[in-house]
Amino acid sequence: MSFTHRFDPTTLREYDIRGIVGRTVRPEDAFAIGRTFGSIVARSGGRTVAVGYDGRLSSPMLEEALVRGAAASGLEILRVGRGPTPMLYFAAVTLETDGAIMVTGSHNPPDYNGFKMMLSGSPFFGAQIAELGDLAARGDVVAASAGTVRDVDVGRAYVARLMADWDGGGRRLKIVWDNGNGAAGDILADLLARLPGDHVLLNGAVDGTFPDHHPDPTVARNLEHLIATVRETGADIGIAFDGDADRIGVVDDTGEIVWADQLLVILARDMLRHHPGATIIADVKASQTLFDEITRAGGTPLMWRTGHSLIKSKMAETGSPLGGEMSGHVFFADRWYGFDDALYAAIRLLGLVAHMETRLSAVRAALPVTISTRETRFECADTRKFSVIEDVAARLKVDGGAVSMIDGVRVTTPDGWWLLRASNTQPALVARAEGNTHAGLDRLKAALVAQLERSGVAAPDFSGDDAGH
Repeated sequence: MSFTHRFDPTTLREYDIRGIVGRTVRPEDAFAIGRTFGSIVARSGGRTVAVGYDGRLSSPMLEEALVRGAAASGLEILRVGRGPTPMLYFAAVTLETDGAIMVTGSHNPPDYNGFKMMLSGSPFFGAQIAELGDLAARGDVVAASAGTVRDVDVGRAYVARLMADWDGGGRRLKIVWDNGNGAAGDILADLLARLPGDHVLLNGAVDGTFPDHHPDPTVARNLEHLIATVRETGADIGIAFDGDADRIGVVDDTGEIVWADQLLVILARDMLRHHPGATIIADVKASQTLFDEITRAGGTPLMWRTGHSLIKSKMAETGSPLGGEMSGHVFFADRWYGFDDALYAAIRLLGLVAHMETRLSAVRAALPVTISTRETRFECADTRKFSVIEDVAARLKVDGGAVSMIDGVRVTTPDGWWLLRASNTQPALVARAEGNTHAGLDRLKAALVAQLERSGVAAPDFSGDDAGH
């Protein structure tokens, strides 16, 4: 029986395949991903693919179809079951599989789901995803044959490996954890049973309806329960995960949010004590404070494009031991495997906090203060968003000034900086600005808005959006 399949084009994104279940993502899409990705693995000489899934209600159904498709390409499929995305990455590395696919909607609303992939130990993204779509549309797959499927329990080995990098010293901490009803629930429960400290676990049960709050720790309102509990219990720290636990959110002992770029400063300082001069990578949305503090600590800061696959690839290329994004992805290649893992990042962070001579809040408060907007997304058609960036970039080249075009345009002035980039996952533009003063931030926002107006794009409303950072 011949095979061809056309995906909804909105689902083939830069870093993964993702859409709305029942509308743009269906079981037949999952089967086609398995069949086509399996063919790519087979043609590269591979024989095994690991498959996992998160806690969304639609994930078991999509995983079953995915496995059927991959097995039909004659491969051995290792089903690691329900758990966080980093556990699937761990399985792929430690079991030395030729490919891996995770069924996950990450931090998207409950009706979304999707697929993250690895090929030969590296992220599968960008042009590779586009090629997968083309192969499926042409029916260009290996001949169907019966592969094998078996279940593999990697949970205990994963938790043991996480604990292997716990330093075991320092003061005993009181920690509040917010699983957000995400996929880490069972693994987190096992980890806390082994991890020294006094633990308070919120929303530990895996529940794809996310009854307490949306599982995205980069949004302040999703941390309200965590913040309140840290303050009520007098905890040393609060830690939150997104829906598939590859992104982390942190709250200090006073209940103040430690934003991802501030967290990276703390991690980078320790990393550079052990790896002087090392390259530390962060995305273009990160605070200038981060890059300055890396330099001050004796490191080499590298600003790179936003996207977990892009950061991972750049770390491998440069030999960087640490990277991160404003979205909460943190990547350790020092003593770990280079992939984004919020559980592992938590273990490393807790070790640092346990040995601090002061409280985490004091470390956060000692960082230079800037005033920034949040990351602001606003609609712009996929057919238009990249041309807007090109228009703005062309004008800025003529005007002169300090402009980085690594990912969109990031413009630096004596007041601070502003950023405009095209989203790789949505029909949207993304804007952010950071100033040294409120007046300076106003000037930066005005410059950004003026560029959008010159391109005929309605500017976002930045009013009431400023926050100390």
